[in-house]
Amino acid sequence: MEQLLPFFIIIPLCGLFIGIWIAPSSESAIAWTAMTTLGLHLLLTVVFVTFWVFHQSPVLTLTSLELVMTKGHHFSLDFYFDQLTAVYLLVGAFLILLVVLYCRYYLHREPGYKRFFLTTLFFYLGYVLIVVSGNLETLFAGWELIGLSSVLLIAFYRGRYLPVKNALKVFSMYRLADGGLLLAIWMSHQVWPETISFAGLNPYERGYAQLQTLGGPGMFISLMLLLSALIKSAQFPFSAWLPRAMEGPTPSSAIFYGSLSMHIGIFLLLRTAPLWENQLSIRLLMGGIGLLTCLIASGIARAQASIKSQLAYASIAQIGIMFLEVALGFHTLALVHVAGHAFLRTYQLLISPSIVSYLIREQTYTFTPVALAPISPFPRHLRDTWYVLSLTEWNLDTLLYRLPRELIHKLGQPLSFLSPTWVFGLGIPLYGIGLLGAYYPENVPSPLKHPLSIIFALLGLLFVVRSFSQQKNVFLSWLGVVLNPFWIALAIAYNEEFAVDQVHLYLSGIVVAGLAGYGCLHMLYVTEGDIQLHTYAGYAYPYPRLAFGFLVCCLGVAGFPITPTFWGEDLLFSHIHSDQTGLAFLVTLSFMLNGLSALGLYARIFLGPWPDTPYGTANRSS
Repeated sequence: MEQLLPFFIIIPLCGLFIGIWIAPSSESAIAWTAMTTLGLHLLLTVVFVTFWVFHQSPVLTLTSLELVMTKGHHFSLDFYFDQLTAVYLLVGAFLILLVVLYCRYYLHREPGYKRFFLTTLFFYLGYVLIVVSGNLETLFAGWELIGLSSVLLIAFYRGRYLPVKNALKVFSMYRLADGGLLLAIWMSHQVWPETISFAGLNPYERGYAQLQTLGGPGMFISLMLLLSALIKSAQFPFSAWLPRAMEGPTPSSAIFYGSLSMHIGIFLLLRTAPLWENQLSIRLLMGGIGLLTCLIASGIARAQASIKSQLAYASIAQIGIMFLEVALGFHTLALVHVAGHAFLRTYQLLISPSIVSYLIREQTYTFTPVALAPISPFPRHLRDTWYVLSLTEWNLDTLLYRLPRELIHKLGQPLSFLSPTWVFGLGIPLYGIGLLGAYYPENVPSPLKHPLSIIFALLGLLFVVRSFSQQKNVFLSWLGVVLNPFWIALAIAYNEEFAVDQVHLYLSGIVVAGLAGYGCLHMLYVTEGDIQLHTYAGYAYPYPRLAFGFLVCCLGVAGFPITPTFWGEDLLFSHIHSDQTGLAFLVTLSFMLNGLSALGLYARIFLGPWPDTPYGTANRSS
């Protein structure tokens, strides 16, 4: 049976490739391709799970492909199937087919009809890859795909300002979750040199029981996993991004933030439970945050004026209860809760437009005053304070998005000297000198190697901070995004000697994507003249293919799982030692900011209102 596991990935992948070649005007062909793909996947899931249950529900594992093999490290595409996989697959396959059937008519004659269905298939590919993954590396690949597809669907109405802005907000939170998971994978490789297989996550094997009682590596891995789960499931204090993610079409809100994507944090905790379940402090923290989130989100939901925002915070509150259930050890109850909640929220979000219409009609023609609520036992000033905090969403949006963004811009202001002249006149020669030392390490004194690795990592971080903060020269921004991985690779080369082919693997995707991205920008510059970054230019309207090509280049530079750079990142992190947490955090911060800067550059150039459109343009706040 385990030989069939790769087909859970192959089916949505084939549907995605077929859909790419269909003309955007062929709505029927696009919809039928998506429905057939997801229908076959649901049929495979039901038949597979039925046979699996009749065979006493064994745990199935499969290593289908060795992607990267080096001395002391390998990256393989592993599959794993158990009760947790079966529940998430059944729920996901049924709900996404239901939503696609609904969208066939709901999105009729929308300009982005094909884009919506392809992005939905892309999301489902990432979802299935997470659910059937057999190790953390495979799970991380699906984790990245889900985050990217979520952002693309939030910005589905890319001709408006607010969806684009909110998509970048959500992406910034997702990059923080990516960084937490990447650090957890890094530390796990320091404890166990080989790839961590979920089949081997047994608390009584290979020293896991000892790890769970340690205050160092075990605590660090557990905290990073918990951080990633909290962000992905919008738990306190990372809750403000979810209602802003509702800017996409209602069906995408239903499938992403009502049913599937929101529960991936719970999946991560359940899948990695042997790593943290014997650590009382982690369980107390998890349960406490879940309970606090439930209380705060319930209050915020009651103060919201939008039905989508109310449902978003109601979902956050329910998932907070799930975190509490997982912390208490009620894993089966949490699974049942996940399934029931996913179906309920999908239904509520899909009918939300009809509910609003019905309530407006009822209020107009059959209005009945609501009876006064009973007097609360709490003092008035406490009730008023709680209401104001709930109305302002506890200012979480300002705390987690505006303040960090303003801080990065302020840090980037003193870096105005990083002009193209400085980069080519001093930066690249300095890199060349460092490269000579990396290729001939015997000429570099040993006491200087680790300080030099920190310095090079800081230089790479300065480049990406400069790229993130400046809004004048588009080519300088792109240059900073492309050069950042080169400095990171140089920093790791000074930290520990390793095979040159690993650096080549990491930088191969960067070089190709960087040159192709420069070509896209040059073509746009020749056609349009000066490219402004102080606003959203909306060039995707006249140049959709160029926009897609530049998006692919941005993803390649940012290290998404579409080039060898993705696997090269894992190799580079394996050469950072467990006692070099500072270097690991520097590299991770560069990784996160590089992705934010690249996608921000894409959004500034190609998304937003196109000024010469013949249609009306929405206000910035609408």
